[in-house]
Amino acid sequence: MGIKIEDLTVTFRNKVTALNHADLEIPKGIFGLLGENGAGKTTLMRVLTTVLTPTSGTVTIDGILYSEGNFEKIQRKIGYLPQEIDLYPSLTVQECLEYMGDLSGIPRKACQERIRYYLEKTSLSEHRRKKMKQLSGGMKRRVGLVQALLNEPEFLIVDEPTTGLDPEERIRIRNLLVDFSEGRTVLFSTHVVEDLAATCNQLAVMKKGKFLYSGSMKELLEQAEGHVWLCNVKEEDMARDLEKRYHVSSKQYTGDGLQMRFISETPPRTECSSCEATLEDAYIYIANKEP
Repeated sequence: MGIKIEDLTVTFRNKVTALNHADLEIPKGIFGLLGENGAGKTTLMRVLTTVLTPTSGTVTIDGILYSEGNFEKIQRKIGYLPQEIDLYPSLTVQECLEYMGDLSGIPRKACQERIRYYLEKTSLSEHRRKKMKQLSGGMKRRVGLVQALLNEPEFLIVDEPTTGLDPEERIRIRNLLVDFSEGRTVLFSTHVVEDLAATCNQLAVMKKGKFLYSGSMKELLEQAEGHVWLCNVKEEDMARDLEKRYHVSSKQYTGDGLQMRFISETPPRTECSSCEATLEDAYIYIANKEP
């Protein structure tokens, strides 16, 4: 299963271009998608789920061209968890998932077995008789993920799947996605850099409708090496000056004052030490690098 995006452009009626001649290949496994709000991530996912027709360019999945005549065939290969989800508030969790399974044409026995399995994996078994409107936001997202997994799609698209989850739930969902990705493709869009660092080896960085980077996590980190600095600051004026001149990725008070971590193309004039780049550092570096 491979997804290939070539020269993809989406321009809306208000003349806003959400995707601008974008090119990307998404391989098997978990593929991360990072980008600020408005970068074009949701528009890309709407195209990939056949909800939105692009202005120009092509998309193929497993060699099948995205076109109206192929949409039904493509939709059978896809599972989708959108960022905003509101599934039948008056139905119980069990009823909701059974109904979604029926809509997807999943045989009843297989559907029951999958519902049981995924409810257990997402720690929702004891809540199966609750109505959807009684669930917390985090629980609704877990039900949404289960519905996306029910037809065991070859291509799973998840938009912010860990939003509203506590740390243990986030780890559980990440592990579930890793297990599910064996032999399949999972597109994992998130603002939580830690989630991608824990789950995927390949990712893309988006900004203003274009891909600034696509490749391995290792190569992205290597690009940021030598551009991440650590500085102990004792004076407030110096701290404010650093924040004006550089992209600060973290601040932490220590016994020696304020420790600041920031990104700079060249060694700063202030006395600082170079440090190993994290994925968050590398993202900030790529997203703000001068073209």
